[in-house]
Amino acid sequence: MALNSPARYSRSIDWFTVLLYVMLVSLGWVSIYASSYTQEAQLNVLGTMDFSQLMAFNWFKQLLWLGTALVLIVILLVVDYKAYDTLAYVLYAGMVLLLFLTIFIARPIAGSRSWLELGPVRLQPAEFAKFTTALAASRFMASINLRYQNWRDQLVLAGITLLPPLLIVASNESGQALVYGALLLAFFREGMSPLILLLLAAAGAILLMALLVPKAVLIGFFTFVLIAVFIVNRRVLRHFLPLSVGVWAAVVGMVLGVDFFYNNILQTHQRQRIEVLINPLADPLGKGWNVTQSKIAIGSGGLLGKGFLQGTQTKFDFVPEQSTDFIFCTVGEEFGWLGSVVVIGLYLALLWRIIFVAERQKSVFGRTYGYCVASIIFFHVTINMGMTIGLAPVVGIPLPFFSYGGSSLWSFTILLFSLLALDAYRKQDLVR
Repeated sequence: MALNSPARYSRSIDWFTVLLYVMLVSLGWVSIYASSYTQEAQLNVLGTMDFSQLMAFNWFKQLLWLGTALVLIVILLVVDYKAYDTLAYVLYAGMVLLLFLTIFIARPIAGSRSWLELGPVRLQPAEFAKFTTALAASRFMASINLRYQNWRDQLVLAGITLLPPLLIVASNESGQALVYGALLLAFFREGMSPLILLLLAAAGAILLMALLVPKAVLIGFFTFVLIAVFIVNRRVLRHFLPLSVGVWAAVVGMVLGVDFFYNNILQTHQRQRIEVLINPLADPLGKGWNVTQSKIAIGSGGLLGKGFLQGTQTKFDFVPEQSTDFIFCTVGEEFGWLGSVVVIGLYLALLWRIIFVAERQKSVFGRTYGYCVASIIFFHVTINMGMTIGLAPVVGIPLPFFSYGGSSLWSFTILLFSLLALDAYRKQDLVR
């Protein structure tokens, strides 16, 4: 299909979303600069203006990534909008193959085989797999024959969604694999039974309680509940006795099996993250160091912060991964509670706008994809900010548009602007 005239196409773009994107990446770059700023080093580098020396700083490399992201945005907006639907399965299959190959050809970095090195550039396929999985799942959900009551369709959708995270886990990168659970929110919008969400939430709660409460007490509690229900309403339970016993057996199995999973399946660093989440003060100078210093940095900012480039926790390297996973610490320390509220407000505005854009799509494909984008960004923001203040485990998930890294910036840019490209043509897309 031929593109609209530039003037008409320009008017179709949701510029409010673009403005939010520009504000977030700009504030993100300022935070990256602040997190890696040391006065003596900056003066030496800026005085010589040597390119090789500039490349030693994350803020300069992020500028280069921002420049390439602009080129990427232009490509995403001018490509034929039908290509996102038509090539969804092809892109998905190609990314699955790349994830599989990455397990064997990637060089181990921090125990993970998830980065591909192309000369001086390192890219993480797991970041881009979120885009292709969202496209493929949206394409499948938009198919005419899809019925949520049909278990075969549900199994296919589960296979599309679960294959990439399984390959990511095989490369020893568990944090990125968790993101795919967020897609359930998009599927729920399109008619998936809320029972699935409730069952998953209940299973998570039971597993967490099994780590905190003695096994005998927990099993005794659920047994008491089953007997109490039987005594109170025998007729109801008699009709559902096999199901009730099955649920009780599944709960007991999870409670008894959590120790095996915890000690034999999870790796040492994953167990440590859970232990820190449960009791962050157990080892504040060891495995709890990251979270402890992160909370100190954010708390020390107070209401208005210490001021730009005045953060002591950041400048003296108390907070690890300052420009990537813990970039929000810089916001809290230097700009305080007020600055943090502004950043959170921008993310809330972006999520609201993405949902607004998704709801006005004329196709199931466009609407589902929009909710996939919103779900992925919501998960990243919630978990990243949560782990910096000790409310979520440290799983190495970047803050969208803020954290340093080309793969992260590119992947979220692709997710967002491919949606804006579909939205620009929403009035013409009446097929699906």
